[in-house]
Amino acid sequence: MSGAAEEPRAAAEGGAGFRWLPEALRPRDRERRGSGSLRLVETTLLVIVAVFLTVVTVYDLHRETGINARLSADETTWRHYTGHNYVNLSVDTILLGTEYKSTREVVCGNTHPGPPGDRTQICLEIWGPVRGGLRTVHGGWYLPRKVPDVTKERYGCFGYIPRKNGEDLCPR
Repeated sequence: MSGAAEEPRAAAEGGAGFRWLPEALRPRDRERRGSGSLRLVETTLLVIVAVFLTVVTVYDLHRETGINARLSADETTWRHYTGHNYVNLSVDTILLGTEYKSTREVVCGNTHPGPPGDRTQICLEIWGPVRGGLRTVHGGWYLPRKVPDVTKERYGCFGYIPRKNGEDLCPR
């Protein structure tokens, strides 16, 4: 009989639709004995975590959107600068260093039609703000075809060429 007596109480507290939940998790019409501060603390912590996750997600989406727009502008800049409308371009965000939070890119593409890396490539150093869908080219170099190490095989450098440990990264 005690099971039948508990059923109406459970139905009154949280409704019959919550019977599948353990009693401690069912919604209640009123708190049990005590101040109810434990639920208040738990709810407050859950709200704080939810707000934190929302802010972090929005920040990450904003950052990724900016990066994608910048990389798209880099490819457009390469096409505009070289006059080639090639699709297969490589964008390197680490070659010029990470101290600039990856805002300086090197974009490489073939100088003549062909599979990527199968022809001589021209690489451009691109950074700065996006203006009119383009960014500023600060320098660049040429690479022979099928080069495994881009820092040792550069030639025909122009513009700003970074130095690493006092060593010129582009033989002249």
